[in-house]
Amino acid sequence: MAEAMRKEAHEHGAACACGHEHEHTHESACDCGHEHHHPHEEPCACGHEHHHPHEEPCTCGHEHHHPHEEPCACGHEHHHPHEEPCACGHHHAHEHHHEHDEHGACGHEHGHEQLAAPSKTGRGKGKQRVYTMQNLGCAHCAAQMQQRIGALDGVNDCVLVYETKQLRVTGADPDRLLPQMREICSSIESGAKVLAPEEEHEEGSSPLGELVGGAALFAAGLLVPQGAAKFTLLIAAYLVLGWRVLWTALRNLTRGRVFDENFLMSIATIGAVAIGDYAEAVGVMLFYRIGEFCEDRAVERSRRQIMDAVDLRPEVVQLAVGGETRTIPAGDAKEGDIVLVRPGDRVPLDGVVVEGESRLDTSAVTGEPVPVRVTPGDSALSGCVNTDGLIKMRVTHVLAESMVTRILNSVENAAANKPKLDRFITRFSRLYTPAVVIVALLTALIPGFVTGDWSKWVYTALTFLVISCPCALVLSVPLTYFAGIGAGSKRGILFKGGVSIEALQDIKTVVMDKTGTITEGNFVVQRAAPAEGQDADELLALAAACEAASTHPIARSILAAAGEKGVSPLTVEAVKEQAGEGVTARWNGKPVLCGNQKLLTRYGIDLSAYRGAKGSTEVLLACEGRFIGHLEIADTVKSDAAGAVSRMKKQGLKTAMLTGDGQDSAEAVAQTVGIDEVRARLLPGDKLDALGEIRAKNGAVLFVGDGINDAPVLAGADVGAAMGSGADAAIEAADVVFMHAELSAVPDAVSIARQTGRIAKQNIAFALLIKALVLVLGLAGIASMWLAVFADSGVALLCVLNSVRLLYRKA
Repeated sequence: MAEAMRKEAHEHGAACACGHEHEHTHESACDCGHEHHHPHEEPCACGHEHHHPHEEPCTCGHEHHHPHEEPCACGHEHHHPHEEPCACGHHHAHEHHHEHDEHGACGHEHGHEQLAAPSKTGRGKGKQRVYTMQNLGCAHCAAQMQQRIGALDGVNDCVLVYETKQLRVTGADPDRLLPQMREICSSIESGAKVLAPEEEHEEGSSPLGELVGGAALFAAGLLVPQGAAKFTLLIAAYLVLGWRVLWTALRNLTRGRVFDENFLMSIATIGAVAIGDYAEAVGVMLFYRIGEFCEDRAVERSRRQIMDAVDLRPEVVQLAVGGETRTIPAGDAKEGDIVLVRPGDRVPLDGVVVEGESRLDTSAVTGEPVPVRVTPGDSALSGCVNTDGLIKMRVTHVLAESMVTRILNSVENAAANKPKLDRFITRFSRLYTPAVVIVALLTALIPGFVTGDWSKWVYTALTFLVISCPCALVLSVPLTYFAGIGAGSKRGILFKGGVSIEALQDIKTVVMDKTGTITEGNFVVQRAAPAEGQDADELLALAAACEAASTHPIARSILAAAGEKGVSPLTVEAVKEQAGEGVTARWNGKPVLCGNQKLLTRYGIDLSAYRGAKGSTEVLLACEGRFIGHLEIADTVKSDAAGAVSRMKKQGLKTAMLTGDGQDSAEAVAQTVGIDEVRARLLPGDKLDALGEIRAKNGAVLFVGDGINDAPVLAGADVGAAMGSGADAAIEAADVVFMHAELSAVPDAVSIARQTGRIAKQNIAFALLIKALVLVLGLAGIASMWLAVFADSGVALLCVLNSVRLLYRKA
């Protein structure tokens, strides 16, 4: 991970060993004497009390994400922002966004393959198993399967993701329940199978033959004059086209399942036969089967497009052994293996270049279009494309741990994390179908009794039954959010789930950390300003000598500047650090001071010749009691920062910056990029308080930080986003991860989220409007069952196509 991902915030002028104003970056033990914010319980060698975001590990073994307003039902102690109580009991890293699943325990997707969660009885722990669904063609059926499997004794949590055909079950022993789960799924949708990870997938039978045969018989029946032959052809066509529907409906009826689309279509078409409308019955069944076939193909193609966009896993790698190269399966490569990557090849596994030079197109992983030059010693992420030279690299992560697999897992996990709108539509669909069936029944009986025209009103009621299936509603929302997740992944934006996308739609303010987010996090000496009569190179050399033993980023920047200029550090002795001020030393027997203004003032140095530069961190030097000059050091603002902030403002977002840096430096950066509000000199706890004040004033906030030392603020934000190149700690800490550390990803993510929300709402409004229109036209005696089939299958197909256009959105 980038160095900025490990920074710690120090208040300026407080007791730091180096004595400069800065945001501390730690790679080793700190001896500065402050309270630090250390992530993930890593020991610190400084010997002081620290604030850790994960002070008490959770016995369940995973991070939880709970919304502020909703209690958790799981069971351990944790920290919640805004003084909101939680009833769940886990120590949470994020307490926002996620609602509980309807079926039990905590109900969240945590991003780990093996989860430990309390059982429904509160005893024991569980593990997660991911099964594959085969021949699953109905989104509404998938929701029913999830509900019934989740209600099984021994299941703590169940999520069936229709978009990825994955069934995720958490419990004490999910495999023991596999026969029951298979029975449930096959009873809800005929032919649906639950396959364990080790089982091979079978090809499902295609209904294309039945469609062609049934359509031919139907056409022949229409051409034949009235008589026995016509009746025979039409009934034969009906049975060829509808036998699957009729059989499934009958089987489900014996199991107590009435309100499913098979039963409703069976009743509607049999009713048409009963009133003598044979051609209508066959035509409606044909149109229904064609609509279902096209819908299934469209969903499958959409699913494939989304997964292909993010599944960059290689099948084979070129293993270099001695002077030979042989091809082996990518899964067989081990850490330390040397693999060959030819020009035009995709980097198969994460590794380090050991031979050759080239440029890597990282756009598939990070969304960054500019190729990156790599030489021996540079890291290379799997999924990038080698554009120029032949390189050899040493594998550092096997396939299961490489970036390509982490991205794929992130997308699959995200699809299981369903937004509130999806869960609302699932609940709504359970009421919608019975309500329409009741309306259909009343339509057949009441007007029939009043007018005596039973044929007309029974036909109208049958029309209502056809449109009572809620598939278009149940399918459109999750597929839209899944497409949004895929669209983000193509641009190096990993959404943790539909809830993250949903929460981003309501963001009013983007709050950003400074170092590593707005700036590069690499301090650079901007200028050596010697006093009159002094030499700039000698000033830099003396400062480098005093700072030679320090690992602080300010010290490293001075040493780097001296190296770039070819200035050799002088030899100093008796180096002594002055806490919070700087360093004292002796050079050629002369006393030297190197530090901040406070240090020189304490030693009585005349600073009348000192002219500071606003917005820079400065290191002042004195020799033999006389001021000899200062160095101006500043962090580099990212090249895209100003443009990104401008885009945020065009999106109607307010911007703010929270930093532990000095006020002058913070305001200089804010003015450069155009940020509205600045709060400086903040410790991690102060940042959380400031975030709360901004939320109270402006509304929902997105906090963009590094995902480690900003963990409390990430947890307190409505959406937490981590800048970085996909490091494990960042992926685990945030709701959204920006694979490339560029600020332009923020407005991109907001844009994708908003478009996703718009399309989901368009689909819902369109489906409900068409169904309502057909109901009204049916009551008016205008709508036919043909139109009703379009309101069912046709609308679902159009919603699928509308959802997938997210993948083709322009950046």
